[in-house]
Amino acid sequence: MSSPTLQNETRMSGSVPDHRWLILATIAAAQLMVVLDATVVNIALPSAQADLGFADSGRQWIVTAYALAFGALLLLGGRVGDIIGRKRIFLVSALIFALASLAGGAAPTFTVLVVARAVQGIAAAALAPATLATLVSTFRDPRERGQAFAVYGIVSVVGAAVGLIIGGFLTQYLSWRFALYINVVFAIPAFIGALAYLRREHPPKRQPLDLAGACTVALGLVGIVLGFSQAGSAGWSAPSTLVSLTLGVIFLAVFVLVERRTAHPLLPLHVITDRMRATSFGVLALVGVQMFAVFLFLSYYLQGVKGFSASTSGLAFLPFIACIMISANLVGTRFLPRFGPRIVLPAGMLLGVIAMLILSTLTPTTPYAAGVLPGLIAMGLALGAVMAPATNAATIGVAVADSGVASALVNTMQQVGGSIGVAVLSTVAASVTASRSRSGHEHLSASNLLADAATHGYVAVFLLSGGLFLLTGIVCATLFPDKTEYQRREANLDT
Repeated sequence: MSSPTLQNETRMSGSVPDHRWLILATIAAAQLMVVLDATVVNIALPSAQADLGFADSGRQWIVTAYALAFGALLLLGGRVGDIIGRKRIFLVSALIFALASLAGGAAPTFTVLVVARAVQGIAAAALAPATLATLVSTFRDPRERGQAFAVYGIVSVVGAAVGLIIGGFLTQYLSWRFALYINVVFAIPAFIGALAYLRREHPPKRQPLDLAGACTVALGLVGIVLGFSQAGSAGWSAPSTLVSLTLGVIFLAVFVLVERRTAHPLLPLHVITDRMRATSFGVLALVGVQMFAVFLFLSYYLQGVKGFSASTSGLAFLPFIACIMISANLVGTRFLPRFGPRIVLPAGMLLGVIAMLILSTLTPTTPYAAGVLPGLIAMGLALGAVMAPATNAATIGVAVADSGVASALVNTMQQVGGSIGVAVLSTVAASVTASRSRSGHEHLSASNLLADAATHGYVAVFLLSGGLFLLTGIVCATLFPDKTEYQRREANLDT
């Protein structure tokens, strides 16, 4: 018989036992839309540039406008969902995301496209925490929770790869504008599902919004994300990079001080002082860095070095998607409950090391089947084994009243980690590529020299990512609690 607390949380979360799998489908549609949008537009940027006639520097702002709004407002979006109710915020943000996608797809000018991307980011900052928080409060049984997080993990990682495939086909055979219109296809079932199956919560006491915390954390995250974005293009020593990063760190420090003093904090510090949750957040940030080594630089290798088209490059990731689905399901439903995160996560990280070592052997003439495919298979198994358990561990035991902001922090870590990954890994790749080009190889033609130098830059990125996987695995084995402690937390999800 369920406890009164659990019954109350179930009423508060709006979960209906008979509808919980339909709720999961709704969550998956919304999360897929948010994640897919991060990559589907990237493939379409060259076509959009040719159509709208903006400079090369404009490409970055189409990506950055979304990333800044999304990353800066995630914590605020998560807390607003906790205060006013997740169904309400889910419906409003899904609708705004769809309308912004339509506006972006129909954009007649570069400015309209950038504004539409920023509005998409604002909507995603409210929608992403609402989806995960709804999952957290809907699935309380440990076994079903593992299944639900397996699905969520699959969607979160696969969505980015699917974006490459869909973006390539839409751009090549229709128009870059359909890379934005496609979001409506996911927004409609998400909106209808939320309207039909999510119940409106009635929080017992509406808390005031921590405006000081919201402003300082937003400014801090803008500084961090913008700083790393600038580093990738202007360089690490550029004034814009240094000023942005410095201000970002200062505002985040002020945010912590504000949260320690306010009676109703935007981010209750007990959410991040728990060792298992803090470790999980760190793992998610590091994995966000490493994911870009596959999605970004392997795409560069396939298209720039091997000469794959955008659509063929996307299809090359299909084995990766299949392996994520297999791995996430097995780990979430069988291995995690049996062995706990202290064993499962380091094992996944070890697979990541193996994947990166395989990819580090690539040369300009390496066949796809002999070099790229084994690395993709190992990487798919690794990310499937890592993402769902880490997300589960980051939210387990969080009170329903704090589930929105905790879920926002999961997305924030991935977003910040991705921004850091793009900047740091791009710098490494560019430095190694330039050094290789300067060294000169008289026996190579100009085109072959360029491909050789670029490949060496990507290999350096893969080696660095392999080292990060190894370091993250050691952290997981050291800081995560044993199976007994994890199972105790699962058995007390209503506390």
